[in-house]
Amino acid sequence: MARVVSLFLPTWSTDRARRKLGPAAPSPEIPLVMLGRDRRRQVVMAADAAAQRLGLRVGMPATTARVLVPDLTALDHEALADAEGLERLAVWMLQRYAPIVTADPPDGIILDVAGADHLHGGEAAMLAGMVARLGRAGLLAKAAIADTWGAAHALARFTRGPTCVVPMGGAQEAIADLPLASLRLPQDVLEGLRVLGFVRVSDLWATPRAPLTLRFGPELGRRLDQALGHASEPIDPIRPADLIEVRRSFPEPIGAPETLARYIGKLVVQLCEGLTAQGVGAKRLDLICHRVDNTLQALRVGTAVPVRDVQRLTRLLTDKIETIEPGFGIEILSLTATLVEPLAARQVATSLVEESVPDVSDLVDILANRVGEHSIYRAAPVASDVPERSVRRIAAMTPETGETWPGHWPRPARLLQPPERIETLALLPDHPPVWFTWRGIRRRVHRADGPERVFGEWWKRDPELAAVRDYFQLEDDAGERYWVFRAGDGEDAATGSHRWFLHGVFG
Repeated sequence: MARVVSLFLPTWSTDRARRKLGPAAPSPEIPLVMLGRDRRRQVVMAADAAAQRLGLRVGMPATTARVLVPDLTALDHEALADAEGLERLAVWMLQRYAPIVTADPPDGIILDVAGADHLHGGEAAMLAGMVARLGRAGLLAKAAIADTWGAAHALARFTRGPTCVVPMGGAQEAIADLPLASLRLPQDVLEGLRVLGFVRVSDLWATPRAPLTLRFGPELGRRLDQALGHASEPIDPIRPADLIEVRRSFPEPIGAPETLARYIGKLVVQLCEGLTAQGVGAKRLDLICHRVDNTLQALRVGTAVPVRDVQRLTRLLTDKIETIEPGFGIEILSLTATLVEPLAARQVATSLVEESVPDVSDLVDILANRVGEHSIYRAAPVASDVPERSVRRIAAMTPETGETWPGHWPRPARLLQPPERIETLALLPDHPPVWFTWRGIRRRVHRADGPERVFGEWWKRDPELAAVRDYFQLEDDAGERYWVFRAGDGEDAATGSHRWFLHGVFG
């Protein structure tokens, strides 16, 4: 089943203009509008959030807008530049999120993420990351996911909150209370429905379809059926000219897994020839199956490093054939290298003396495509004395930077996040505990070492100006070793609560 994401950019025109101006752009607090011509009048074609808060709206005459906001900043509306920018953003989304993406002018993008959401930590995490990433780039965004284009489009524009996740089969319930404008109907149809007393989408369900169709035409029923999934609304995926793509058409539809695997292997051979000709390797492959019922089935795999090895790429794709639903048959197979990076040819080492460096990228690719690339990572050091800030997650195949953790004080193999409160008996200010109780079990301290004093990072937050932790390594009678700290220096109450916490367990 399709899972469609509608990405809504409510202030796309003004956000794009600010990005284009760069340092010369007005502050986000300063209201900005884009002006254009509506017949003989100059009207507001787009308004940013600050302008909307002051009462400016799309379609308002420019003279009225300047009366309401005398110091208004206005730029010429560039409809063509907005459309081209939306296409470029759609290509960016294609390379990072889903194999089926298309622009939804004038202020949206549609993605079919079925089979690709697990690569981003699930649907909710994917939408949240998508909105946050665009926000960091200066683009205000909202996103919704549902079974249909119509439902996702409506929810992205007419619900509160930056994201909305509708479970499978829940489109009808989700859009029931939305206004009629959410169905993408022409303005004259909306006005006619309001005259008849229709307000919400659910008001249409109890009304016979024939009189409505007779009065307003087939568009009303078509949009309602598309939103509920009763009528198809195919997505025509965007395909830039510079993408490396190969395809195969079949005189008779295919559907057997063995047949799919055979033709996938042939497509990979052709694709690798194109990759070699351009001196690049694939980091993301999209296989799109065009079914005879005019629907698309997509399959996406990624690699940790650029690859153009036929056997390796074929295995990654065929491992996921089980996720393809061929229906009544597949008539076209399309394989695209959506994301590529330079990959120079290299000679395979044949020396019997030099040790070859093991290549685990193939294993990383297999695991990442099964459980998601965000689930495969390794730890890297960060320059911080605060233990929970001294490590970060990086991609499994990220090159070594040469950074290491300081070795003058040992650190436990396992840190508790957050540290857990313990009850202790200790002689202040610098003696270790004599005993401590953790998770209901009292442990007597046999050996101890410390304290190691860690100061707060005052440049990050004001409360850390005086914050102190004193860490101790403890060993109990059973030989178990623990890492505990006291919040504070044992004397000054401003340095901490002087409570004790267990932060780690040594292996």
